[in-house]
Amino acid sequence: MREKLARFMSGRYGADQLSRFMVSAALVLLILNLFLGWGVLSFLVLALLVLCYWRMFSKNFQKRYEENLRYTQATAKYRYWLARQKDLWKQRKVYHIYRCPSCKQKVRVPKGKGKIIVTCPKCRTEFQKRS
Repeated sequence: MREKLARFMSGRYGADQLSRFMVSAALVLLILNLFLGWGVLSFLVLALLVLCYWRMFSKNFQKRYEENLRYTQATAKYRYWLARQKDLWKQRKVYHIYRCPSCKQKVRVPKGKGKIIVTCPKCRTEFQKRS
């Protein structure tokens, strides 16, 4: 069965970031439709899924690549922000993150050092904080 599917999908575009977003959006709309019961949402879910599968089974690589490229360029700023927030959340276990009072630069200080004097790497302002 795996070989048949691989043979069927050879020469086709397959899944990309835009397709995964469309499936996720369809799932969210489907769950929202369970609570609201709007017929328009179920039509929108069906349209999203049909469009997603049409893109995945397409053999026009160039057009699908350009669509995905436009999507990734349009969402790059938001994806970067989310990745940065995730990274900061991981760092909060080991570090305190303070803002410089003069230039508002974020300064990372290791936890558990007591009261320390922090020097801003950008403007060289010194301020006292607990770590």
